[in-house]
Amino acid sequence: MFAMKMMDKTSLASRNKLLRAQTEREILGLLDHPFLPSLYSHFETERLSCLVMEFCSGGNLHSLRQKQPDKHFTEKNARFYASQVLLAIEYLHMLGVVYRDLKPENVLVRDDGHIMLSDFDLSLQCSFNPTLVEASSVHGGSSSVRTQGTLASETMLQGCMQPTAFLPRILPKKTHKSKLDLGTGSRALLELMAEPTDARSTSFVGTHEYLAPEIIRGDGHGSAVDWWTLGIFLYELVYGTTPFKGSGNRATLFNIVGQPLMFPEAPAVSVSARDLIRGLLEKEPEKRIGYRRGATEIKQHPFFDGVNWALVRSATPPYIPEPIDVRRLAHEEAVDKGKKGGASDDDSFQDF
Repeated sequence: MFAMKMMDKTSLASRNKLLRAQTEREILGLLDHPFLPSLYSHFETERLSCLVMEFCSGGNLHSLRQKQPDKHFTEKNARFYASQVLLAIEYLHMLGVVYRDLKPENVLVRDDGHIMLSDFDLSLQCSFNPTLVEASSVHGGSSSVRTQGTLASETMLQGCMQPTAFLPRILPKKTHKSKLDLGTGSRALLELMAEPTDARSTSFVGTHEYLAPEIIRGDGHGSAVDWWTLGIFLYELVYGTTPFKGSGNRATLFNIVGQPLMFPEAPAVSVSARDLIRGLLEKEPEKRIGYRRGATEIKQHPFFDGVNWALVRSATPPYIPEPIDVRRLAHEEAVDKGKKGGASDDDSFQDF
């Protein structure tokens, strides 16, 4: 079974979204990752642009959260979903893609209970070359190595690394021991810096409750916005609400920029979870966890202690969807078409 995203080209043009649709199609064509969608086909009719992808029978995490007791996940289950989202974002950053639209509605649940990120029309592409640096230099926060990123107006620029695996590489550096090293047994480690820190955009894009402060202020933003949204995402999973939600969109934006982060007394959430959320929700992107070392730094946080990153795909999901009865869906579709008076294929298409 497949899912088809159908977009009305006239509607896209009237809303100046043709370029976003093209960007989404190009990004989908790059992806090869267990927690990201595969683009099986793309075709166009006179009116429509269509993307054929994997169908996720489990719906999205927003709907699933609403079904939980008190409408929030346990910390264990939140860790499961956050770890898979983190790996997906890490892979996107390795490709020079800043996601910019993380929220539970865009995290789908596959048939096997594992997740798939969706919707890349707000994503930002840049030219980017991941770099190997000594781990000690970046741990100290004074690394002289910087990744280069510039905006690509329409297509992904050549030279971007396309990783074949979804794990970052941490490799031992083969060096001869100096006299100072003798007897210490220490070795310098090479760490893959896959964070396009120099990517910049001034676009005001995203969902209000998830917008990073730098987007609202118009400072220009880069990949650190994905770590901010990861913090909002994790907060919502464990608390059942977002941290800066106001009475309306304008109040929400004011809260994001000016209100300090607060944690409710209930439900009880661990110190490590709150510490990670606090680090992700630093209002200044340069102070945000993941700003320089990306997902590698976040994966080493105590909240993820016990997660085997090499075997995340083999972890038992907290929820597995019921099998879809294709015959029932076909019957319901036939009934719906009858009620519509036999509308043509184009007439029944919906703009996502």
